[in-house]
Amino acid sequence: MSETTPPQSFSAVTRTIIMDVPVTPAKLTDRIQTRRIHMPAGTPAGLHTHNGPVVGSIISGSVAFRIDGEPQVILRPGDVFFEPEAERIAQFDALDEDVVFLGHFLLSSDQEPTLEFLES
Repeated sequence: MSETTPPQSFSAVTRTIIMDVPVTPAKLTDRIQTRRIHMPAGTPAGLHTHNGPVVGSIISGSVAFRIDGEPQVILRPGDVFFEPEAERIAQFDALDEDVVFLGHFLLSSDQEPTLEFLES
């Protein structure tokens, strides 16, 4: 691959880190599946876990988000979140309006994302 000089306007591009989290334990990732997910207003996700790490961002609406044992945060449009593999997600609850978010699922080649609902 040869290097080229970027257009002059490219120098105006900025990059801001908004999340930098470790994936622990390390996850062999052969693919990433992105889903657009819609939750009606007032929908509680319930206590659950995922079979792989999930990185996401809120597009519209607001969510009460809490990993078990950590403080609750309210996620709004533009906010990002991380749900570690097998961690208990205590809350991912749509608040007063419908919520749309993107979920990026880190997967091995033969894996499909699953959600396991737990008893509290």
